[in-house]
Amino acid sequence: MSRLRDALIRPVIFVVAILTIQTIDVVSWPAKARQAPAEGKSEAANTEKLLADGDCRSCHAPDRKVVGPSYSDIARRYAAQADAVAKLARSIRQGGSGNWGNVSMTPHPDLKDEQLAQIVAWILSLKDAQPAPTPPIQAEVKQYKYTLNSGKTVALDFQVFVEGSDKKVAKDIFRGYQIYNSYCYRCHGTDATTSELAPDLRRFTEAGTTPQDFLSVAMAGREEKGMPSWAGFLSEEDVRQIYRYVKGRSLELVPTGRPPSEYD
Repeated sequence: MSRLRDALIRPVIFVVAILTIQTIDVVSWPAKARQAPAEGKSEAANTEKLLADGDCRSCHAPDRKVVGPSYSDIARRYAAQADAVAKLARSIRQGGSGNWGNVSMTPHPDLKDEQLAQIVAWILSLKDAQPAPTPPIQAEVKQYKYTLNSGKTVALDFQVFVEGSDKKVAKDIFRGYQIYNSYCYRCHGTDATTSELAPDLRRFTEAGTTPQDFLSVAMAGREEKGMPSWAGFLSEEDVRQIYRYVKGRSLELVPTGRPPSEYD
C-alpha cells in the first residue's frame, strides 16, 4: 500500500514494495542483540534516530500509547521472556496484529538484521522506565462551545475559531485543511465533501469516531479496502489536525474552500 500512497504523493518517484517477507534466523537473534554495543547516550541517540527516520514514531512513543503500545509497555511484557528478542524482531519485520489489539502493525522487511537487533535491544532496555503522567481528567479539559446552523450548541475539546471571531479558523483547523486538501482529497473528496472512491469522512467522524480511532485508521491503513498506511509520512499531530478540520466540516462550522484564518 506504500506504493499507492507514494503514487498519490510523488507521482515521479515510485517505491518498489517488497512482497516476500524475509525469514528470520531465530537462533541468531539473541547473539546479535548481545553483540550490540553497550548502551549509552550515543547508542540510545543512534537508535532513536533510526526510529525517527522510519515510521515508528507515527505509531509508538517511549512512555505512552499512540496507535500501538508504548515502548516501555512492550519492554515490561517481553523483557522476562527468553525468546523476547526473536519475538520482537519478528513482529517488527513481519507486522501483524493480535498481541495488542486489532490494529495491524506495518511490516518492515527492509530493516537489516543489525538494525532490528539494535532497535529490540533499546526497547527492552526501557523495562524499568516510568509511564507518562496520567492526562488531566475530562472535567479539566477546556471545552469550546459553538452554535450550529440548526441552533444546537455543541462542546468540543479543540478550538475551531480564533478567540473573538466566528469566521477565522484556528491554526490547527487551517493546518488540517491544508494537509487534507494536499493528500486526502484524492480519495475522500475535495474539502471533505463526498467521493465515489472512498468513504465520506464527515460521516465517519459523525458516527462516534474518536480522534484515537481516526488516528489508528490513518496510520495503519485498511489494506482490504484500498486505504494506504500514512505512518512515516504524516505525524501524529498532522492526523489530529486533519481530524479537527474534518470534524469542523461535518458540523458545518468550517466552510468549503480555503477557510478564513488569522493568516489573512
